[in-house]
Amino acid sequence: MTAATERQRPLRPLLFLDIDGPLIPFGSPYPPPLAAPADANPLLARIDPRIGARLSALGCSLVWATTWGEEANEVVAPLLGLPRLPVLGLPEESEEGEEGRGPRGLHWKTPALVAWAGGRPFVWVDDEVGAVDRQWVAAAHPGPALLHRVDPARGLQESDFRTIREWLAALDRPS
Repeated sequence: MTAATERQRPLRPLLFLDIDGPLIPFGSPYPPPLAAPADANPLLARIDPRIGARLSALGCSLVWATTWGEEANEVVAPLLGLPRLPVLGLPEESEEGEEGRGPRGLHWKTPALVAWAGGRPFVWVDDEVGAVDRQWVAAAHPGPALLHRVDPARGLQESDFRTIREWLAALDRPS
């Protein structure tokens, strides 16, 4: 492939991924083991290791968008069979309101996602996506974006993957 061809290839869409809720469901049917190591987070047993391959198969550039920060690469990525991923940085504490939302209900991640994407298509998978976030992205992001809310009691399910795959496939179809 020549340098000119490489420059012409569009960048893969980004997929910003939260951990608590989407990957660690709060109502998981998989109970934590009875005898987890004392230093282990018992909620990690709720992660379905097959999800890593399913995320990779989407063909997106994965980015952690979670308060786990670099710990996502140290603890969660190996459980999913994923390589180290870039991590969306947290804003300064003064910018973050209660439960990560600002005074108008905008999630702290929303402006950071849009800035990171820089107009590139992206998917945001989180259990805290709200109407204000959707409105803000529609007004501030010039490219396509799917803000997909996952049921935190169930985590990522086949229906979530189907929605994401369909949205990604629509990006490839001419208007």
